[in-house]
Amino acid sequence: MSAALRVLVCHNRYQLRGGEDSVCESEVELLRQYGHDVQMFERSNAGIDTGSPKFAAAAEAIWSSDSARDFEKKLEEFRPHVVHVHNTFAKISPSIYWAASRAHVAVVQTLHNFRLLCPQAMFLRDGKVCEDCLGKLPWRGAVRGCYRGSVAQSTVLASMVTAHRMIGTWQSKVTRYIALNEFCRQKFIEGGLPADRIVIKPNFVDFEAPPTGAREGFLFVGRLSLEKGIDTLVSAAQQVGGLHLRVAGTGPEAHLLHGVAGVDALGALDGNAVRFEMSRSMALVLPSIWYENFPRTLVEAMACGLPIIASRIGALAELVDEGVSGLLFEAGNASDLASKLQWARENPEALRSMGIRARQIYEDKFTASRNYAQMMAIYEDAMEQAKKDGQR
Repeated sequence: MSAALRVLVCHNRYQLRGGEDSVCESEVELLRQYGHDVQMFERSNAGIDTGSPKFAAAAEAIWSSDSARDFEKKLEEFRPHVVHVHNTFAKISPSIYWAASRAHVAVVQTLHNFRLLCPQAMFLRDGKVCEDCLGKLPWRGAVRGCYRGSVAQSTVLASMVTAHRMIGTWQSKVTRYIALNEFCRQKFIEGGLPADRIVIKPNFVDFEAPPTGAREGFLFVGRLSLEKGIDTLVSAAQQVGGLHLRVAGTGPEAHLLHGVAGVDALGALDGNAVRFEMSRSMALVLPSIWYENFPRTLVEAMACGLPIIASRIGALAELVDEGVSGLLFEAGNASDLASKLQWARENPEALRSMGIRARQIYEDKFTASRNYAQMMAIYEDAMEQAKKDGQR
C-alpha cells in the first residue's frame, strides 16, 4: 500500500506500564516512520481506586458514553481510514466500537491478552491454568474474584464481556482481530470470536543489537510475579550448583531472590541495559506458568542472538523451536528446568548455534519491515471488509 493512511490508534494505559504500552508505542512510531498520519485516542487508569468499584466507574467500564462522544468527535475531525484499538479497559470501554461502526470506519483490535474470554485475562487461577470461562458466560470468574481477588471488580469485567457478547459487539463491530500467534488465535476461536475475522501478526522489535562478547550465565527479564514462574526459576537455580543467574525486573515475588546463591537481582533496567545483558548471557529463561501471548523479551532475545529456555506451555511451545532456537521444559517443573540449565551450561557450542538460529528466525519473521508489511495487509483487508459491510 503506497498511499499514506490516517490511522487513529486507541489505547487505555494501565496503572503500571507494561508490554502492551510498549507495543502500542512501537507500532505508532513504525507507522509514522513510513509516512502515515497517526493520531491517538487515549485514556489512563492512573488514579483509579483499586478498591471496590463505585457504580459510576463500573458502568463506565461496560459502556462509557463520555468516551463514545469524545471518540465520535475525534472521528469527525480526523476522518481516519482505520481505527486500531489496543486496550479499552477500563475508561475507554467498548462503546467506541459502535461509534466507529456508525461511521463505517474499519476497526482493527489487537488481542494482547485473553480479557474478552477471561475476567482475569490470563486463564490462571491458584497458580494453574484455568479455562472454566472459555466459551462460556464468565460468571465463575466473577464469583471467584479472579481479577485482583475482588468479586466486585471481577463482576464488572464479567459483566462487560457478557453484555457485549449479548449485543454482538465482539461478533460484528470489530472488522479484524489481530492474534499474536496461532495458539492464541485458536483460543479466541474456542472462546467464540469469529474465526474469519482473526488474523495473525506477531510483535516486533527494532533496534541495533549490541556487539556480542563472551557469554556467561543465564538471564531472566520480566515482572517478578506468580504467573512468570519466579518460584520455579528460583527452585531450579538452587538445584544447579554454581549457576550464575541474572534477574532483571521488580514485582511482588522479588523476595524469593533474597539470599539465593548465584542469583544477581538487577532490579528494573531500561531497554539498553536489558539488551546489554542479553548480549553477554548464554540463554534467556522464560519459566512462565500462564499462556503468554507474545512476550517482547522473547523477540528481543532473538534479535540479540540469544537462545531461549522456556516453559512448554501455550504459545511459548510454538515460538521456541526446541533444539533449534532454544529448549523447552515442563511448566512449573523446577527439576526439568534445572536439567535444561545444566545441559545448556555443559554444551556451550550447541547453545551458541541455537543463538545463531534464533537471530535468523528474528530476521525472517520479527523485524520492523516485516511487521509493517503485515500491518498494511491487515489494514487493507479491514478497509475492504468495512466497505462491504457499509454497502449491505
